[in-house]
Amino acid sequence: MTRVAAIDCGTNSIRLLVADVTLPDSGSGAGSTGELVDLDRRMKIVRLGQDVDRTGRLAPEALERTFEACREYATVIKEHGAERVLFVATSASRDAENRDEFVRGVLDILGVEPEVISGEQEAEFSFTGATKELPGQDSCLVVDIGGGSTEFVVGDDRVRAARSVDIGCVRLTERHLVKDGVVGDPPGAAGIAAMRADIEAALDLAERTVPLREARTLVGLAGSVTTVAGIALGLKAYDSTAIHHSRISRAQVAEITERLLTATHAERAAIPVMHPGRVDVIGAGALILLAIMERADAAEVVVSEHDILDGIAWRAAREG
Repeated sequence: MTRVAAIDCGTNSIRLLVADVTLPDSGSGAGSTGELVDLDRRMKIVRLGQDVDRTGRLAPEALERTFEACREYATVIKEHGAERVLFVATSASRDAENRDEFVRGVLDILGVEPEVISGEQEAEFSFTGATKELPGQDSCLVVDIGGGSTEFVVGDDRVRAARSVDIGCVRLTERHLVKDGVVGDPPGAAGIAAMRADIEAALDLAERTVPLREARTLVGLAGSVTTVAGIALGLKAYDSTAIHHSRISRAQVAEITERLLTATHAERAAIPVMHPGRVDVIGAGALILLAIMERADAAEVVVSEHDILDGIAWRAAREG
């Protein structure tokens, strides 16, 4: 057993998982898939990717929000006595001209250098995290809808095809729904149509590499998907246990997407499962999910609370 700390720093959020990981070949009797036991799992919305699509740089205030979260996480990691820390950074830091400033700040605070991974590596981490506990699962299409990008992975016992494309809830919101620094209240029809066109073009690109229509099971990851699931389930508060492995129909996703894209900011904020940091971007995230389900002809999506963060933890244990 190895105690690890995994950090996933994306465009919208930064998340920490401290876990005890038993690898399959350790002789512990944990079973052929191994075992990952959560000790601490938390998330903060830092919007690191604020304006990156427009400026190509990480904003000073976005960096400071991220570093503040890193300082909090450093305390948690020390308290739990993690043997290995693996920090993975994704879309926003891949795109930014000044990512060296980000790398230096993280290294100073946590003592580890962030590993800025490619979209394809991100996809493989997501697939591992989402499917590790599903031995013998039929072919899956795993989609990880992030703030700046969406990852697509098809596989069964291993990854067979993966692709990352630059559509995410923050990127599309900033590109099409923001005017004079404010998201439309509610968003306008023209912006939604432009956003849908971007999504369809990105799906065309993804489909060149990943057979979106061939997998038997669609698995959806990350905050946009879990928030839509929480709404569909009618939860009075966010409940990861209820959301994990729930099955949400395409009709439900379509109805919720329509509701979110026609709601005001106040109406979206009043939804019980809505994190304050997702209020402005959830409509874009839901639309991405709906478009994927339509393209894949998926009747439902299996929602997973285990995702790239869990995949990072598994790798940290293997390399520890």
